[in-house]
Amino acid sequence: MFDQRQIGRREILQTVGGTSASLLMGSATGMWSFATAAQKRPKIAAAITEFTFRSHAHVILENFLEPYYFNGQLTDPGVDVVSFYIDQFPGDRDMSKDVAAQYGIKIYPTIEGALCQGGSTLAVDGVLSIAEHGNYPVNEKGQRQYPRKRFFDEITAVMKRSGRSVPLFNDKHLSYRTDWSQEMYDTTQQLKIPFMAGSSVPLAQRRPPLELPDGVEIEEAISVHGGPLEAYDFHSMELLQSFIESRRGGETGVSQIQFLAGEDVWKAADQGLWSADLAEACLDAELGPKRPPLRKFIEPGRKDIIPSHAILLTYRDGLRAVILRVGSNDFRWDFGCRLKGEQKPRATSLYVGPWRNRNLFKALSHAIQSHMITGHAPYPVERTLLVTGMLDAAMQSRFQQGKKLGTPQLHTSYAATDFRAMREMGASWKIITEEMPEPKGINPGGPRK
Repeated sequence: MFDQRQIGRREILQTVGGTSASLLMGSATGMWSFATAAQKRPKIAAAITEFTFRSHAHVILENFLEPYYFNGQLTDPGVDVVSFYIDQFPGDRDMSKDVAAQYGIKIYPTIEGALCQGGSTLAVDGVLSIAEHGNYPVNEKGQRQYPRKRFFDEITAVMKRSGRSVPLFNDKHLSYRTDWSQEMYDTTQQLKIPFMAGSSVPLAQRRPPLELPDGVEIEEAISVHGGPLEAYDFHSMELLQSFIESRRGGETGVSQIQFLAGEDVWKAADQGLWSADLAEACLDAELGPKRPPLRKFIEPGRKDIIPSHAILLTYRDGLRAVILRVGSNDFRWDFGCRLKGEQKPRATSLYVGPWRNRNLFKALSHAIQSHMITGHAPYPVERTLLVTGMLDAAMQSRFQQGKKLGTPQLHTSYAATDFRAMREMGASWKIITEEMPEPKGINPGGPRK
């Protein structure tokens, strides 16, 4: 039986380039925590659109305010959240005021105030930008116009004026506009801001285990989800990228995208534009062979067939991939691929833990904390830059009734990194089980302070 703690410590050292800047340290209480050479706990500001039960602000920050389980080890976050900016307060559903009072966190009326803690210069060591959930408009393409770019601009303006850059995490994709996302990326490069972004899904437990070796030749790949348009297509794209980015030749970008819906999804499969057997392998990994048929898939407990949609992707190196929405299960996250020289697909289903997707954010929170402490993102932000553009192009194709679009703007190249140290391998779900009732409020499932 392997020692999960030893693997985690070793891989964290590899992740940060072999330095001893950050590692998991044990204590007499059995709790594990990040530690730095100076033993300084970074102070963190959080800019938030909405803080309500099960919002991203809730499920991320509860792992910053209390010890949480990661790979079966009770873990101290190693950082202190000291200030909030809240964009919207949705009446009785708002949690921010109660949480702020409980943990001694001040809510400021501006992002600048939260970062400067009421002063005139940057007074924190890291920033969380959590711009997901809230009452924001949807444009004609079906994109929710969350203010991620506005948050980013206000955050980086403080850093630039203060002459000091600190680690920044941007929840989910960078923006609903490709040009804005590129501008955000370029700004972090110019100001030397350690930048991390993206999805929680790639860090979930893989059941059955599936590891693709570096430099593998992939002929075709698929990522399957069961959630809503755009918001969950993003997660599915990031899941796809997290597997295929280490293929032979590295990531060089996407040359063509097409959005299909309803019967056009299955017509494209019949025409050989994507391989249905990859989707079959994914659903087998998730549900077993005694599941409803793919093309007439009815979610257990429902009586109706939910129309599917698909996003066909052609990469610059010739790889074909598809994002497929099947059913209505918002914690369906499956991946499959066919390797060169193999007929049988390889597939896995990512298990998010109990309480639907809430515990999925423990591993993401752990990765963010590593980023805040070390100043090194555990995986390339270029992954999210590329996926942001892929999602924007897919929504444009949908708006144009499924038109096939060339994507010269998506010629994004980057090298993959080994991020296994940040993944949940399953030991936490022996402690937090499906039988445990989901708690209210700030309670990530472990003993409270």
